[in-house]
Amino acid sequence: MRLGINLGYWGAGMDGDNLAVAQEADRLGYDVCWAAEAYGSDAPTVLAWVAAKTERIDVGSAIMQIPARQPAMTAMTAATLDSLSGGRFRLGLGVSGPQVSEGWYGVKFDKPLARTREYVEIVRRAMTRERLSYDGEHWTLPLPDGPGKPLKLTVHPQREHIPLYIAAIGPKNLEQTGEIADGALLIFPSADHLEDTALRHIRAGREKAGLTMDGFDVCPTVPLALGDDVDALADVFRPYTALYVGGMGSRKQNFYNQLARRMGYEKEAAEVQDKYLAGDKTGAAAAVPHSLIDRTTLLGSVERIADRMAAYAAAGVTTLTVAPAGFTLDERVAALRAGVEALERAGLA
Repeated sequence: MRLGINLGYWGAGMDGDNLAVAQEADRLGYDVCWAAEAYGSDAPTVLAWVAAKTERIDVGSAIMQIPARQPAMTAMTAATLDSLSGGRFRLGLGVSGPQVSEGWYGVKFDKPLARTREYVEIVRRAMTRERLSYDGEHWTLPLPDGPGKPLKLTVHPQREHIPLYIAAIGPKNLEQTGEIADGALLIFPSADHLEDTALRHIRAGREKAGLTMDGFDVCPTVPLALGDDVDALADVFRPYTALYVGGMGSRKQNFYNQLARRMGYEKEAAEVQDKYLAGDKTGAAAAVPHSLIDRTTLLGSVERIADRMAAYAAAGVTTLTVAPAGFTLDERVAALRAGVEALERAGLA
């Protein structure tokens, strides 16, 4: 099992340290550094900066939002970043959610699976550097009865095939991801529930495409915090978990809330959402079960983290992406080093 890091959103308060964290991960042998975007910092700019300041580590978008860019623009960005980084770019895509898609980008959040499939087809086709034409439900290239003509990408990516990942939570999206992508970006993964909540759906998609799980990258993100008091460490992540389970999307369309329910926290997920949407964020955080946090994070001593890493590997994770927690750069670097030590102790390095 490989290790990655996730820098999260640039502008979240730790920007001055993020580059140093990425450079230390590069030095320690981490496999990939991911950056996110929502409605603040954009992922490609951050990744270009990190790629320019590191030597070996891959850089990946987790995610570039599908409603934010036309697919041909995404192909251009991917090819450019792969070329500039010397073949170290990984393209992670996702549909975001209805609030961001419609409120920030003005793109209707409908038929997300069909949109994703067409988007991926166009991106892949554009990156082959053949002349681009496409006739779909959501995109038509070139537009008919106009001056447009099929064009081809002028940038040469470093590699013929840039790895393409999709952020997926729901069963249908997970199945489609297995069918059309090279990897899945997962969030709130529990080793105990990974087969039922994710892997069986991904496997079904692979089988539909006539493929096996060989070479498919199962890549969940988990916060990592080093310390002796597991309960106190878990409490640090209560607001984070409450935000996603309670406040992301809408009452009817909250993928994270639905995931918590599929993991057996139906009553608790409903309570967290009720409190969060009523404006009681403190109450929502308090209502998050400790076991939900503990199952979806790496908390405690190096030995305890090693045991959890072994469980993730046994469950089918191939790249475990950690978000190293800490209030200072030294604490975040210590968490990074603990990740490597834990991987070695678990016999997974």
